[in-house]
Formats: sequence, C-alpha cells, structure tokens
Amino acid sequence: MIEESARWALPMLFAGQAQKEMFYNEALVRIDMLLHARANSADLATPPEAPEMGDCWIVAAGATGAWEGRDGQVAGWTDGGWRFILPQAGLQFSIADRDHALVHDGAVWAAAPLREDGVYLSGIKVLGARQPAIPAPSGGGVVDAEARTTLDQLLTTLRLHGLIEA
Repeated sequence: MIEESARWALPMLFAGQAQKEMFYNEALVRIDMLLHARANSADLATPPEAPEMGDCWIVAAGATGAWEGRDGQVAGWTDGGWRFILPQAGLQFSIADRDHALVHDGAVWAAAPLREDGVYLSGIKVLGARQPAIPAPSGGGVVDAEARTTLDQLLTTLRLHGLIEA
C-alpha cells in the first residue's frame, strides 16, 4: 500500500485510518509551501531566530542547527515547527532577496533564465532591456544599395521578433 505521493511525499489517506485530519493537514502544509512558491532567501545556512508562519527558505550549503543535513531542501516554518521538502526537477521558487527565481534541475538549484533585467543562458545575459529605435539607413555620400538592403532586412527581422522598436 502506498503511504506517500510519489513526487512530494504527501501523506495518503486510507479507509478506516485513525486521525485522518493529521495526515490531511500535513498534506495541506506541504502544498501551501509549494503553491506559488516564494522563499525569503537561498543564502542562509542557519535557521532565522524569529521566522513567521508560512515563511520558506532554500537551505544553503553547510546548514546548521535545525537545518543541519538539509542542504538544498525547502524549509518552511509552520505551527508545528520546521517542515522540509526535497526539491524535484522543475521546482521553481521566487527568491525575495534576489532579482530572479531559482529552478531545481533534479540535482542542484540554478538561477532561472528569465530575470527582471533580461534573459540569461548559461549565466550569460543574452537579451536585455529594449533600446531606442534604430532608424532605417538613409543619407550618406555614397549609396551602396546592397548594403542598405541588407541593413533594412536585418532591421525588419529584428522588429518582427520584437527585439527592437520600429
């Protein structure tokens, strides 16, 4: 008989089970930690002294105290104390003290590619804020029709993709 859900280890209920409300409430606490996931920080290795109900953290490496041995896990403060969730591939948390979210790849947490200041691939910014419009080529002492056509096509394509303004 399966006692926990496969992905998030949510407790299952069974016919004739005593104190079902305890199992049900435990499942709700875990779901509450994961739904629209937001963590205060991913840089603390020591639990905060006065956490507020519902606050979550991604436990940093070298965890101590109540978080010892929980590196990389999600720690949530509940009325029953600390609850911990093992992250799964694809779990994403918005991090309050950073300008971006973290995504778990199944092994480690990594910065999400979409951030407030642009799009990142392998940690390198590849797309930033939109800049002022680039005018179509005109004027000049010598007109090179082939170069002008190429520049025009390039600008048109960038505009079609929304990368630059018209």
